[in-house]
Amino acid sequence: MLLALASVALAAVTAVTRFPRGLIVLALVLVALAAAWHGVLRRGALRAGGIVLAIVALAAALVLLLDRDPIAVIIVVATAAGALASARAAFAVRAQLPSVSAPAHPVLIFNPRSGGGKAARFQLAEEARRRGIEAVELSPGTTLEQLVDDALARGADAIAMAGGDGSQAVVAAAAARAGIPYACIPAGTRNHFALDLGVDRDDVVGALDALVDGGERRVDLAEVNGQVFVNNVSLGLYADAVQHAGYRDAKLRTLLDTIPEVAGADAHVPPLSWTDADGLVHEGGLALLVSNNPYRLGRALGSGTRPRLDTARLGVAVVVPAGGIHSGVLEQWSSPAIEVDGQGVLPAGIDGEAAQLDAPLRFTIRPAALRVRIATQHPGASPAAALPDNVWSGLRALVRIAVARSA
Repeated sequence: MLLALASVALAAVTAVTRFPRGLIVLALVLVALAAAWHGVLRRGALRAGGIVLAIVALAAALVLLLDRDPIAVIIVVATAAGALASARAAFAVRAQLPSVSAPAHPVLIFNPRSGGGKAARFQLAEEARRRGIEAVELSPGTTLEQLVDDALARGADAIAMAGGDGSQAVVAAAAARAGIPYACIPAGTRNHFALDLGVDRDDVVGALDALVDGGERRVDLAEVNGQVFVNNVSLGLYADAVQHAGYRDAKLRTLLDTIPEVAGADAHVPPLSWTDADGLVHEGGLALLVSNNPYRLGRALGSGTRPRLDTARLGVAVVVPAGGIHSGVLEQWSSPAIEVDGQGVLPAGIDGEAAQLDAPLRFTIRPAALRVRIATQHPGASPAAALPDNVWSGLRALVRIAVARSA
């Protein structure tokens, strides 16, 4: 907290003593943001011109900041970064999960291609067998669903998946149907589900201990038209991007190339209709995200994570398309169910995988549907689980933490 206050105080003093340079820097930053947005909405020379202007404006702002007293600016940035890191550490939580008996026949299914070959790099199959876990490789010519069904037929009483979030959803759905424990092994690229479950994404091998002496918790599963997803379903901008064949190899470039199609001056906004938190029906949406429990968005700490996975509510976030009174605004709410209508087949991204869904899309939540095993050395809770909702509640919480530790 002291670092945060020091950062704010030093920034205020620097801004006052450098007036009107602070206003000029702010104006340059705004110009850079506007130019960058203009660039991504267009193609070719117009895009290049907007991006070049944004770079020039940012460079000019940086020169003005560092011209006279660079030490003060560096200290402000360093103290702000230190304050965020300290707050993240202060609000870190470790769940005390109920201990449970180890399964008699645990099975690990691993995708050797996920995460750039993490399974081979960490020798997951060997590590699993060393722990008494049967290891099954997902190989070409077989489907994940088939491997899961075969494992259950052989008497598997717990199942783990080492792969991306799309694969995690398939195995989690099967485990929920069978009523057996499931473990998430973070061997994919980003491992968003593992992060929000409280699995240490840097401890791939240690995650296997969930099926040896781990604790257990129950979390929700979400569905769209009967298909289970563990993270989210996206419609609009991101959904259009993942449909492109080159998305996996060049994600940022593909996303930038897709933006003009759905947000440019001549864009065709997807014909979607959705209902907001007040029960009002809206048409269109630059991007719509329906998630298995609400995300924490637009915050300095924990943005892009879900504080809980057991609220029995879907998270809904919509970016309103250009032209309206709330143009570009992110609206967010939660609901136990939502229906999104459209025309014909709608492109979607389900846990990051491309899909085509028949409208209308009916989203539901299945409370406490999945038994999750987590290694005892892992946090067992989302990094956002204890984060406050606003600055003032955060300051009060930090004071309580400081007083408690002093006592």
